[in-house]
Amino acid sequence: MYRVEFSSRAQRELDEIPGKEFERIVLALRGLSSNPRPLGVKKLRGPIHRIRVGGWRIIYAVFDKDGLVIVGKVVRRSEKTYNKLDRLF
Repeated sequence: MYRVEFSSRAQRELDEIPGKEFERIVLALRGLSSNPRPLGVKKLRGPIHRIRVGGWRIIYAVFDKDGLVIVGKVVRRSEKTYNKLDRLF
């Protein structure tokens, strides 16, 4: 089992997501604790990965030695979604 933590940015973004989309995203986030690399995951660079949940992207880092997943961003897909990834973690 991995421990899932949220950056302050990810927590703010998550708090602003409306109803049904929020439920789908939370379900995906809960799944990261048992499988941090689910079907459809894309490795972006280094420990940074992303999963898609509809039009939303969850960008997170996996640290296997520590059994830790840190969620850095939960955002709608746009041109700026993947900018400045190195600054998230």
